[in-house]
Amino acid sequence: MDRGAGAQREGDTQGGRAGDADDPALDRLLIRAADGDEEAFAELYDALAHPVLGLAWRVVRDKAQAEEVTQDVMVEVWRTADRFRPARGAARNWVLTLAHRRAVDRVRSVAAGRARELRAAVREQERSFDTVAEEVETREEQRVVFRCLAQLNRELRLPLVLAYYEGLTYAEVAEALSMPAGTVKSRMRQGLQRLHDCMEAGS
Repeated sequence: MDRGAGAQREGDTQGGRAGDADDPALDRLLIRAADGDEEAFAELYDALAHPVLGLAWRVVRDKAQAEEVTQDVMVEVWRTADRFRPARGAARNWVLTLAHRRAVDRVRSVAAGRARELRAAVREQERSFDTVAEEVETREEQRVVFRCLAQLNRELRLPLVLAYYEGLTYAEVAEALSMPAGTVKSRMRQGLQRLHDCMEAGS
């Protein structure tokens, strides 16, 4: 993916700073790509894939996710190149704007997925309790989970965060917190039950 392009400074978006972002050659390549010129797109890819990757990494903070975002962005550039309007800003900034949006969407998607996983774990852990009446919208679900997490004390909250938001196993959580795995499991059970109670109260 790193095909020799230079580093991109954070914060470049369409209509942003002038300078090396204002490159008429890139504008011409993008216009040619809009006409189906694959060679022009290949040159554009060489010039912008690395800056897109750098921007994506700064947003998602995960190499694999950043690489996926970069591929998605470059495919989107190829498919939607005809939407580029030189009068509204440089090609580089237009592409980086797409990249920023894609990266932010990826962060939100990952956060929503983790919130759903944690909520599912609460339900699985507390089968003897009444189930939540009905599903709520993703954003509301996240808000409830995050609010309830914040109400836990640190010793109960931290193992849950490490397990469900950082993806650590019981053993890895135990190592990170320098405590026995049994203690980690016990605190996670307590934390999940308190999360259950909190979410039930807020539903």
